[in-house]
Amino acid sequence: MTVAEATPDYEVGTNDDRAFLGHPKGLGYLGFTEACERFSYYSMQTLLVLYMVNYLLTPGRMENVVGLKWMQAHVYHGISGQPLASAIFGTYTALVYLTPIFGGIIADKWLGRNKTLIIGGVLMAIGHFLMAIEPAFLLALLALLLGVGAFKGNIATQVGALYGPSDLRRAMAFQIFYIFINVSVIVAPLISGTLGQKVGWHYGFGCAGVVMVLGLIIYLAGRKYLPPEEIEARGDEPTRKEPMSRGDWMCVVYLVILIPVLAVSLLTNQEIFNAYLTWGDQQFDLRLLNNTSSWLITVDATVSFTMLVAVAAFWKWWGTHRREPDEISKMIIGSLFTIAGGLALFMAALTQAPGQKISLVWPMVFELCNSIGFAHVLPISLALFSKISPKQITATVIGLYYLSFFVANAVVGYVGGLYSSLPTTTFWLIHVASAVFGLVAFVIFKLVLGKHMQSTPQDQAAALS
Repeated sequence: MTVAEATPDYEVGTNDDRAFLGHPKGLGYLGFTEACERFSYYSMQTLLVLYMVNYLLTPGRMENVVGLKWMQAHVYHGISGQPLASAIFGTYTALVYLTPIFGGIIADKWLGRNKTLIIGGVLMAIGHFLMAIEPAFLLALLALLLGVGAFKGNIATQVGALYGPSDLRRAMAFQIFYIFINVSVIVAPLISGTLGQKVGWHYGFGCAGVVMVLGLIIYLAGRKYLPPEEIEARGDEPTRKEPMSRGDWMCVVYLVILIPVLAVSLLTNQEIFNAYLTWGDQQFDLRLLNNTSSWLITVDATVSFTMLVAVAAFWKWWGTHRREPDEISKMIIGSLFTIAGGLALFMAALTQAPGQKISLVWPMVFELCNSIGFAHVLPISLALFSKISPKQITATVIGLYYLSFFVANAVVGYVGGLYSSLPTTTFWLIHVASAVFGLVAFVIFKLVLGKHMQSTPQDQAAALS
């Protein structure tokens, strides 16, 4: 018997299922599963740099971590302290977004999305629990890397598979999906961050593991509401997918070209969990945040959540009165706001009086502008990749999408280490320049490839025939 009762077209969604906020019921289960996974992940990401800078990488402790001294000497060229923490953070968060490519290939070729995702969730839970054992720090990071790789691309793919090719609810579904993510980022620092900084670092990491297990339970409960898969059991007739057409390959080429542009444009946003958090811990007036720097992530997530809802509502209203901009146009708008956010951090550093803490006013301006930019770039670009990727390799292409985060975080690991050696004003101007690059590149994409980026592979094939 095959895994699915039938092997229909990959995108099997219809307009009939509107049980969850006007969307398929499966979106609800996927959203809550992703919320738990992102809670666990962002608990880790919130605590990681603070944990290393303030605890693990101090003399007398880092020597106990298996393999860390070798990595410090041979991989990170002997750096220590905050630059070493930034480099490890950059390596970890970069690889987190590389491994989904292999997770997508495994799902597409062998195990299917469901099994691969479950394996990923189990590995992530193990990784979080291992963080409570200091000598196993690097092993914990490895388990988390493999787990996210198996999990991340495959859950986003299942969101897209809930909708047919012409279902206009798809973009809104990814907006809703990102809202689930942002709710988790709001809650994670308040719970895991507070546990980690106020009670004990290992309590924060352990909490993340418990929530990851809860996410697996939710996913298993909702599997019957998810699309069937085109994989077969041993002994069955192989399921043959349609060969890739020239139009399919052209769509892949367009998306691959877009990946490095997205990576550079993401630099400011990805720095939030690294040097921005360290800077805030040292220089911000945090009295309104319980003197707990991890709560800065809650502020960021709260503003991001609000702006995701506000931006989605704005464009829904706009669409009833005027023609709604395409995905690339929205990403251009987002880049303008990202530039404004980076300039706010530059002004915060420029106006800081000697010996004084930085008021939260400038960071709040940054959060507002950057979150509006985020809402116009992250969910929109993911929807674009899902929209025009060939159905035969959708999971793999979604994995390729996360290459942009791989490159961005690898760069963040290096650039973040400059925080200790550069003037803070110069440090944030580097991030402004990255957003300007993204803006210019998106404009060029709009002018040169705008029509191609709006069409599906079927449209591409028709145009080329």
